Amino acid sequence: MRIWLFRLIALCLPLLILLLMEISLRQLFPVQPLPLFKPNPANPAYLVTEAQIVQRYFPAGAQVPRVELEPSFVLAQKPEQGIRILVQGGSTAAGYPYGLGASIAGMLEQRLRRTFPERHIEVINTALSAVNSYTLLDFADEIIALQPDAVLIYAGHNEYLGLLGVGSNYIATSSPRLSRWLLALRQLRTVQLLEQGFYQLKTAAKPAEPADNSRTFMAKVARDKHIALHSATYKAGLTQFTFNMSQLLAHYQAAGIPVYISTIASNLADQAPFESAPLSTTQQQQLHQLTQLEPAAAQDALASALAAEANASGHAMLHYQLAQWYRQQDQIAAAKNHFVQAREHDLLRFRAPLAINRLITSLADSFNAILVDSEAAFVAHSPHGLIGRELMLEHLHPNVQGYFLIADSFYLALYQQQAFGRWPKPVPPALAWQERPLTPAEEEAGALRILQLTADYPFRASPVEVQFPKATDIAGQLASAYVQGQLDWLSMQQQMARYYHQQKDGDMLLKTLKIIADALPHDGIANVQAAQILMQAKRQAEARHYLHRALLTNNVPPEAELLLQQLSR
Repeated sequence: MRIWLFRLIALCLPLLILLLMEISLRQLFPVQPLPLFKPNPANPAYLVTEAQIVQRYFPAGAQVPRVELEPSFVLAQKPEQGIRILVQGGSTAAGYPYGLGASIAGMLEQRLRRTFPERHIEVINTALSAVNSYTLLDFADEIIALQPDAVLIYAGHNEYLGLLGVGSNYIATSSPRLSRWLLALRQLRTVQLLEQGFYQLKTAAKPAEPADNSRTFMAKVARDKHIALHSATYKAGLTQFTFNMSQLLAHYQAAGIPVYISTIASNLADQAPFESAPLSTTQQQQLHQLTQLEPAAAQDALASALAAEANASGHAMLHYQLAQWYRQQDQIAAAKNHFVQAREHDLLRFRAPLAINRLITSLADSFNAILVDSEAAFVAHSPHGLIGRELMLEHLHPNVQGYFLIADSFYLALYQQQAFGRWPKPVPPALAWQERPLTPAEEEAGALRILQLTADYPFRASPVEVQFPKATDIAGQLASAYVQGQLDWLSMQQQMARYYHQQKDGDMLLKTLKIIADALPHDGIANVQAAQILMQAKRQAEARHYLHRALLTNNVPPEAELLLQQLSR
């Protein structure tokens, strides 16, 4: 018996020493935790998302990518009968390059407020650029703590070249399980200090490299630029996604939280492969001959031979050029097949392969999640069903119409499930589009950001200086100043509001004041202004929401109580 007691003590002693070390280090070297949600310093009634949450995945002192989470506010105490939805995903879910107004959270919240005017609506964004399934899983416990009525997920493009992606410069380990363990261990102060010390020794051993803030994240992230279809790295990306998303969905399922998970879309028809073997001289000549040959039977024979060659070799660019030819011939089925294969064989995997959507569909079925088919919505609204520049800005970020389709797909799925009980006032798409929470200045700013993005790798071999087009109206002028850092977002919106007031454009003034108030729930004056114009539009229920929010602010405007009394008469 004694020998077993000694063995138990011997086993527990190292753990006890580690525990005492951790307690001591926390006392000697206190560190501020980096939570996903923190108290809002402007108003303690609200929590706000941590803009620098990405620092959670890097040791202190390390160069961190310029990736920030846009502020999203949530009441610290969930209201009775309130509707609270959390959104997870990467840059598309976050609304890049337009910002929160184009995001799933932004577009859905304004529509749900119209639908449920008597209930408090919160659609909270936790999506940010460059993250993948590791981050989604890492956020799960903090999201569950907010007691959401639903979680919406649009993700899958960043498993290869996002943060912790299998082909990324920002990678933890090649094992999803081990990477998850490392992320969990980073909560320990012992591990944080060891990691910090190791990083300092590593950087001291070589000259410091100045941070290059002129390059885009896409230009910095790709470590593995040649991930062939079905290669070991390709399969590792699918394994990582499956493992993490299974854990995530199981977590929500155990907590009884409904999950709506969407298929993802990318630009097929108008985005050439980023990385491919070059076309040979013979292939270039044969592709040129396709437009010259007569009769049609000779064209078809040559096209079939080239298609067989592309299928045998997995040549991404050959597939893409053939797809363009088939599209010109109105052979849409063949064109789509080759466009898909061009994406599948693109060696630089900034776009998710077909397998990711198949996994999303399978995962939804396995964990009783509701499948939202956003990709099908893109196909339905694209010429000949080929997703291209009509809805996409570049390789995978939608334009405003495309973002509306994603939000609309989630809205319809929620409506079909009759989530949150009876839907008193479903909002038709035409009205939701008209009231989309984006000003023209924000839309112009998004276009300028895409010019910046596409002026660098992988769209160009080397970066080129961006030349913004000359602005022809106030929206363009404000957008240019905002993107170049000469104007902040709030000032841009306030100037737009003043312009609409001068022009007596009531609809756009209402929209802009609502956008400002939603961005500043802790600002009593902004919320009263939104309420006043809503009352003028005879939208009393929505006005009441903004007035109640004004009452939660630190300095309650005196008009708030008076206007609420008017609404109660």
